[in-house]
Amino acid sequence: MIQAPHARQEEQAFYQRLEHLLGAAKQGSFEELFTADSWEDLREDKSLRKRLVRGGRGESSRPQPGQEVTVKLLGVLEDQSLVEKDPKLTFVLGQGGAIQALELGVLSMQLGEVAFFLASPTCAYGCLGREPDIPKDAAVLYEVTLLQVRDSPDPALSPVMERLGLGNQHREWGNFHFERGEYQRALHSYQQALRVLFLSGTDHLSPEEEEELRELQVKCLNNCAAAQLKLQLFDEALASCHEVIRLDPDNVRALYRKGKLLSERGEDQAAMAVLKRALQLEPATKAIHAELSKLARRQRGQPKSLGPGGSL
Repeated sequence: MIQAPHARQEEQAFYQRLEHLLGAAKQGSFEELFTADSWEDLREDKSLRKRLVRGGRGESSRPQPGQEVTVKLLGVLEDQSLVEKDPKLTFVLGQGGAIQALELGVLSMQLGEVAFFLASPTCAYGCLGREPDIPKDAAVLYEVTLLQVRDSPDPALSPVMERLGLGNQHREWGNFHFERGEYQRALHSYQQALRVLFLSGTDHLSPEEEEELRELQVKCLNNCAAAQLKLQLFDEALASCHEVIRLDPDNVRALYRKGKLLSERGEDQAAMAVLKRALQLEPATKAIHAELSKLARRQRGQPKSLGPGGSL
């Protein structure tokens, strides 16, 4: 474990290094740093760049995917406003629990190393930013110290309520990626959540805890289906819907998606039955009416409506 300096001293030293770094650029701008020769590119498109501040303990100390790391993190926008500050941020590499700049950046580090990472919006917070401090399409300059590398704890050995918290954390990161259009990363996070949530060892749960677990499983499966649809993984999306309905037979969102997928596969009778069940549960939902109307027209041999399809 690497000991981090006192927070106030480290922040002052960080701004001194930052001033020196930006002072080397003629205009003191990130744009110049994205093209400067003194940086290493971690991606071919120069969307993530690295500059070493202090070396680490050698190649043998470099973390691997699946290991848990702890880093000290400071990050600024181009106007030098501090928007990231965490003395001990912990996450597991390769599980989608951090932005891409940190996932990829830390993989390039050695234990004890300190490095600057210049992240374009695609590797940071993207087109949405992060309210209230990081605007949309903002580049972020990070200084990262790799404090600790260790094997990831086995969630199967954790108490059930801790696993619920971990599963929900994965789900929230999945939502973060989904909102930014990173559907493959979102799906990976949702699948990580489900692996934790479907571990055995739930025999001693109270009825309330069982219900909380089931609700979280249903949310993650529905989110999986949404990401799979975006990625055009239609068979996988249908399987996710089946799982939701097994756990929650009256889940309208899953029934609607299942019916729509069956319809698109040409299984009209099965699709009609599923959609009618969804309509019984939510008679006022326009998307279900629209899908049933499309099915009815197709069965009568009439052309599809030219109107936009509904979503649920």
